[in-house]
Amino acid sequence: MAVPVEFLQSVPYFYGLSVAEFDSIKEFIFEKTLQRGELVLIEEEPAEVLYFVASGAVKVFKTSAEGKEQILNIVRPGESFNDVSIFDGGPNPASAQAMGPVVLYGIRRSDLEVILRDHPQVALNVTKVLAGQARHLGSLVEDLSFRHVIGRVAKILLEHAGDGTGRRPRLTQQEMAAMAGTVREVVGRSLKALEQEGAIRLERHRIVITDKEALKDMVDAYS
Repeated sequence: MAVPVEFLQSVPYFYGLSVAEFDSIKEFIFEKTLQRGELVLIEEEPAEVLYFVASGAVKVFKTSAEGKEQILNIVRPGESFNDVSIFDGGPNPASAQAMGPVVLYGIRRSDLEVILRDHPQVALNVTKVLAGQARHLGSLVEDLSFRHVIGRVAKILLEHAGDGTGRRPRLTQQEMAAMAGTVREVVGRSLKALEQEGAIRLERHRIVITDKEALKDMVDAYS
């Protein structure tokens, strides 16, 4: 199935391109579908493809020798992953797994080289995308190093709250722990503390944000 031009227009890699350029680029793009739990990348394996999420969400994570998982990012529609290894020629720096039914569009490294050569605007856009990813990782390091767990959990809730449409995956407490660099039991205690402050309400299999401003205050208070 040919990638829709409307999707390419939403991807930061392709901002500012003409319809004719989109028609040229989409010939290099292929589609891949995944179900929840399927791996699309495995850490340290050779990097072959740059991926864009068309629908669903993908978690990008590293795993320690003891099996502990640290989620680096949750990639959503229009966003890319595996960028660095495609450009530096190294192996996959992290694993990537579908958080539900996912549709991806991929570009092989050799085809991306052709696109960059023929469309200089894409090369300019890439620098902005990579800079944004570097900022995200810097923020993650700052949170893990300096922010109290309650503050980290509050920030995760703010950044990953659903909008009621089902577009965002519902995070489990284990996934929140893997994002916050802690264990599920500590996340559970942090959620109860946020509930006591009136920022959230814990329901069966659901967390409801009842006071967004109070939640923001908790992020600041535990920084």
